[in-house]
Amino acid sequence: MIAVTAPTSKIGRQVLERLLAAGETVRVVVRDPDRLPTAVRERCETVVGSHRDPAVIGPALRGVDALFWLMPPDLTAPDPVTAYRDASRPGAEAVATHGVGHVVGVSALGRGTPLAHRAGHVTGSLAMDDLFAATSHYRALANPTFMDNTLRAAGALHDTATLTSTTAPDHRLPLVATRDIADAAAHLLLDRSWSGFAETPLLGPEDLSGNDMAAVLSDVLADLLGRPVRYTQTDPELAGRAMLDHGASPGMARAMADMATAKNEGLDEGVTRTPATTTPTTYRDWCTENLRPVIAALGPARDARQETA
Repeated sequence: MIAVTAPTSKIGRQVLERLLAAGETVRVVVRDPDRLPTAVRERCETVVGSHRDPAVIGPALRGVDALFWLMPPDLTAPDPVTAYRDASRPGAEAVATHGVGHVVGVSALGRGTPLAHRAGHVTGSLAMDDLFAATSHYRALANPTFMDNTLRAAGALHDTATLTSTTAPDHRLPLVATRDIADAAAHLLLDRSWSGFAETPLLGPEDLSGNDMAAVLSDVLADLLGRPVRYTQTDPELAGRAMLDHGASPGMARAMADMATAKNEGLDEGVTRTPATTTPTTYRDWCTENLRPVIAALGPARDARQETA
């Protein structure tokens, strides 16, 4: 039996799909089962509630051999350590109580760097990893920024052909597609021949700067936008303060700014890319398969409409 938390999240949904395709018996912990496709619900055991809740996660892990753990950030938490480590404590305690042999968690790059203690969300994620590493065989999927985050910019790309982030325009950093994270997680959950604690870095096939990403987007979306994509950098402090408008606590807004600053200072650059750390999906392929249909569904962009008028 494999338990899956956050099965309606972008990564959790894909992990669940892969485990079911492999014929595994799966139990999901989910707040709203109706968000799962009917065909998926019919093939899973379902425990309704939050995996932050001891009364939910305790019974959910009874009889479980392996656990996929993903802790979504609680923007209302006072700080990232509370949001990740402390919120995960009931899960770690249930793992120990029920003897869950293997846990795979979604985490971040940065361990061992001098920036790790002041990297906001990353600092909280690494503290979460330490918690599980003390209770079970544990693999932390150490991720850089997700390619999938570009979807948040779909409206701005469509309307203004602009991509905005906190990274310096020419600073190249690794990126990873969530589908490759899900592949790595499913592989570890299905083949549990590993032991102890280790990180599994997932670096993507190449480092890209904001300008590099804009060049890829310009090519992939050329016929839809009718003009090249321009990259602009925003200040990490401004990005952090913007989180307040989305309901974040001051501590979690601060965490976002701190993480962005740490990435600019080299947080994600402490792991060497090797065949073992390289995932297959390129940014170009991801944009073509995932972003382009979203932009196309928004209709002709202004410049594209002018050209066809």
